[in-house]
Amino acid sequence: MDQHQHLNKTAESASSEKKKTRRCNGFKMFLAALSFSYIARALGGIIMKMSITQIERRFDISSSLAGLIDGSFEIGNLLVIVFVSYFGSKLHRPKLIGIGCFLMGTGSILMALPHFFMGYYRYSKEINIDSSENSTSTLSTCLSNQIVSHNRTSPEIVGKGCVKESGSYMWMYVFMGNMLRGIGETPIVPLGLSYMDDFAKEGYSSLYLGILNAIAMIGPIIGFTLGSLFSKMYVDIGSVDLSTVRITPNDSRWVGAWWLNFLVSGLFSIISSIPFFFLPQTPNKPQKERKASLSLPVLETNDGKSQTANLTSRGKNITKNVTGFFRSFKSILTNPLYVVFVLLTVLQISSYIGGFTYVFKYVEQEYGQPSSKTNVLLGIVTLPIFASGMFLGGYIIKKFKLNPIGIAKFSFFTAVMSLFFYLLYFFILCENKSVAGLTMTYDGNNPVTSHRDVPLSYCNSDCNCDESQWEPVCGNNGITYISPCLAGCKSSSGNKKSIVFHNCSCLEVTGLQNRNYSAHLGECPRSDACITKFYFFVAIQVLNLFFSALGGTSYFMLMVKIVQPELKSLALGFHSMVIRALGGILAPIYFGALIDTTCMKWSSNSCGTRGSCRIYNSTLFSKVYLGLSSVLRVSSLVLYIILIYAMKKKFQEKDTNASENGSVMDEANLESLNNNKHFVPSAGADSETHY
Repeated sequence: MDQHQHLNKTAESASSEKKKTRRCNGFKMFLAALSFSYIARALGGIIMKMSITQIERRFDISSSLAGLIDGSFEIGNLLVIVFVSYFGSKLHRPKLIGIGCFLMGTGSILMALPHFFMGYYRYSKEINIDSSENSTSTLSTCLSNQIVSHNRTSPEIVGKGCVKESGSYMWMYVFMGNMLRGIGETPIVPLGLSYMDDFAKEGYSSLYLGILNAIAMIGPIIGFTLGSLFSKMYVDIGSVDLSTVRITPNDSRWVGAWWLNFLVSGLFSIISSIPFFFLPQTPNKPQKERKASLSLPVLETNDGKSQTANLTSRGKNITKNVTGFFRSFKSILTNPLYVVFVLLTVLQISSYIGGFTYVFKYVEQEYGQPSSKTNVLLGIVTLPIFASGMFLGGYIIKKFKLNPIGIAKFSFFTAVMSLFFYLLYFFILCENKSVAGLTMTYDGNNPVTSHRDVPLSYCNSDCNCDESQWEPVCGNNGITYISPCLAGCKSSSGNKKSIVFHNCSCLEVTGLQNRNYSAHLGECPRSDACITKFYFFVAIQVLNLFFSALGGTSYFMLMVKIVQPELKSLALGFHSMVIRALGGILAPIYFGALIDTTCMKWSSNSCGTRGSCRIYNSTLFSKVYLGLSSVLRVSSLVLYIILIYAMKKKFQEKDTNASENGSVMDEANLESLNNNKHFVPSAGADSETHY
């Protein structure tokens, strides 16, 4: 008998060990799969930001429209976030995350598909859209009447070209793909973190969260590396003879292989979705046991009366939940501290989102640096700094045990320091570009007050030039001209990228001593002093980003401290929704719209409609871009001061009430002591009384 009991105990212990091992292995597999999904999520997000300028040029659209495409991710997220947050915890969470990763990958691939249906990229009017040959032989020079008349197209050809270029509306596929990517990304964080919190060992959730966020940084590193590599590749690589392409990555018309970024990101997301479909709903139950347990309640509700009772109670619970939700919602909206906090974070995060969306365009226009170089410097260099700032911010709050007011002051300090370094950008701006016909007269001697309708000069007035053309050449006087014809160039030599134009009459009037009046293809490069300022920009960007990241942890900590404990989840959810709607969707649009106002030369297709911007007034661009972001940050600091003042007032009232309650209790205790002579206080008692 004893031997039989011993065998039973051994079997039970073996069974429990097996269940623990199964639970441990299942949870570890989930963590590994979630880590890959975090990398895929971060990779897709960073690639979208890096590709926005390339998309703008490829589809010939304005910056504001490109900003709308960028914001479509948040639109998709908002469409399903409420349903995912509410119903997700009641369903199979790993499978929902797997479906989300698959949709995220499908959206990325959908964004790349227009490349395969749009035909070849046409960066110049002189290129035949039905040919993969990007010839330089058709470039118009001054007094080439025969060539000019040859390049004039009949209305029939214009009409055909217009139909052909209607493919530019395929940006809508990029819009829908990015929206689908936003829908797919929604379940990863809320369901992943709730699953992890439910089944992790007690006290380990924060450790796993830190590991996840650290691993997620691999995504941006891969994204910046791929972005730098693919932006050097021509968009139609593999389809055209690259030796016939006469533009370089430094040209404002250059479009890199943006579609390869989304294909790689999409495939990675789809692969990361596969493990989730093989994970159980709970890691401590195998699939068969779970299905059996789920089927049991069905058998218990066969009785008609019990079903009616269940439906009635369920209806009452739904009504109670809805009423409770609106009461809770009203509670957070009537909390002045929470409302001020939401407003200030909307302003601050809108500044970050709008700034990061167009930072690559800003660097290209202000410092003349190609996106491939910017990706490496701003990406690889700043990512470790950002991670260090986030970690150090959390450590400081924990180390010094900051109270809510202390956290608010710390957050205010980091915001002030970030703004201080941001304002330094105004002191390292380069001079405006010297472009004949836009920033100065065509003879290159005098600046102009406006880039609109600059009159032709005597050096090119007889050249019969197409003023809408954008084929920039750099004269050896350091001035960029809109086209060889408008530079007054009479002849050319060489071919492809090395073509040189000679006898340029508009260069003669600038007083060159060597009488070598020549120009070569492309805009004039920035000066050495301007390039040096670019490296100062990167150094300041590191410090600015460090202080921004340092205060990042305090956002979450501050928000949960100023609302009632039972309203934390609702407060976090509403805050996230407002940030996505007013920051993630609107910020790229109004930043882009203001940037569009600084454009000096727009492209135009064969239909005559405006396309993307070819060149900006770099001085005005910088003032608009930096100024808008600075105004948003300063406004948020004003609200920070109001928040800290209101918090001090509220907590002082609480302390006053607490002290008044304490004095009343002390009087009651004294009276009790006088009335009860047999009372003996216990050693070391403070405010408690013992009988």
